[in-house]
Amino acid sequence: MAKHGGYSGGMPSNMGNLMKQAQRMQRQMEEKSQELEAKEYSVSTGGGAVELIMNGKFEVITLRIKPEVVDPDDVEMLEDLVVAAMNEAIRLIQSDKQSVMSGLAGLGGFGL
Repeated sequence: MAKHGGYSGGMPSNMGNLMKQAQRMQRQMEEKSQELEAKEYSVSTGGGAVELIMNGKFEVITLRIKPEVVDPDDVEMLEDLVVAAMNEAIRLIQSDKQSVMSGLAGLGGFGL
């Protein structure tokens, strides 16, 4: 007696393909995540008075402050410049990660 629908008790062919695509997408996401963690993001504030380099793991790699910005009577301004640089670096990293991951997670990854 002939089997109907081509299902022989194992995983249907299209389900197997879907699983392979999901595994490939997961590998790609892991690779991109590692690349993004290693990437360095450089920002500056105050017209270059403060420069900050942060990696994709949100670790500060370098912080450079021009000596002429260091004013003992206006420490608050320097603090604001450092905070602004850190926040900008964080925003860049989050935006980059979101952009890369949403591109990988798009429906195109499943052939839809």
